[in-house]
Amino acid sequence: MPIVGESGQDIFVQLNTQWWEGGKIIKPGEIFEPRQLDTPLDEMVRKQGGRRSQTKSKTKRGRYIQARPSPRDSSDVALDATLRAAAPHQRQRKDLRESHKVAFAVRREDFQKKVRVRKTANLILFLVDGSWSMAVAERMKATKAAILSLLTDAYQRRDRVGLVVFQKDRSTLVLAPTNSVLLAQRALANIPVGGKTPLSAGLQMAFEVLQREKILHPDVQPLLIVLTDGAGNVPLVPRRPVAEEISELACMFAAEKIHSVVINMEQKVFDSGLAQRLAEDMDAVCYTIEDLRGETLYQTVQKEIQTPSAPTYRELG
Repeated sequence: MPIVGESGQDIFVQLNTQWWEGGKIIKPGEIFEPRQLDTPLDEMVRKQGGRRSQTKSKTKRGRYIQARPSPRDSSDVALDATLRAAAPHQRQRKDLRESHKVAFAVRREDFQKKVRVRKTANLILFLVDGSWSMAVAERMKATKAAILSLLTDAYQRRDRVGLVVFQKDRSTLVLAPTNSVLLAQRALANIPVGGKTPLSAGLQMAFEVLQREKILHPDVQPLLIVLTDGAGNVPLVPRRPVAEEISELACMFAAEKIHSVVINMEQKVFDSGLAQRLAEDMDAVCYTIEDLRGETLYQTVQKEIQTPSAPTYRELG
């Protein structure tokens, strides 16, 4: 849902970020040339080119890597594995072989189905707290720099990047998932920051965007990056406890097994553990970054794409 000013005009079309008193413009941080991570997986992917992630395919498309028992499904049978499963039982099936005049008897319980994998694109969706705080400028600069840098190789990798910002009393899909650097530059040029913290609205919109992308692109590998201190103060439902609402929305990501990362933006001395609690509800890893830079954020995203971390609390230098 776009943010609309008092004049009824879309501020992201009109580029009028001063749509409420206190709204400020945050320009992107320093954009850098992304460095490839030096890992065996990344080396393999660079040699092959194209999409960088692999996922199990639910269709007959993809490379056959192994087999699994499938007595009730005879589609896409792994013949080699099925024969191996049936071989030890041939002596007991002598009568069956003779009655059917076959040299080798296969029963339904021997069926093995092919497990296939195929390359798929990644969708990196940033969910950023745009409410005013001491850290908002650095947070927005780093996010913009990371997005633009991720998009420099998104075309080759067929990855896409999106951005949801929540501030004041609503959330906004600032950048719909895209691999276009030009579209991203236009969308990220002026983003208003300030106001309260509608974390609930941000979580709901991020979930809806990811669910919509899942329908449009069933094989997409989503990665949600949440930059927040975890302290929401605007409920979706009036007078409902905000903490209860946030927890309920966060659990939806865990239920759908959406790979998520929470980056705690609160300073250590003031940290009350809300970001960690949010990460636990989302079944996500929680990072704290003392010196947030676009390159640090970019490397975090790349690491999570290649080797997802188990849910825990980590510090990034």
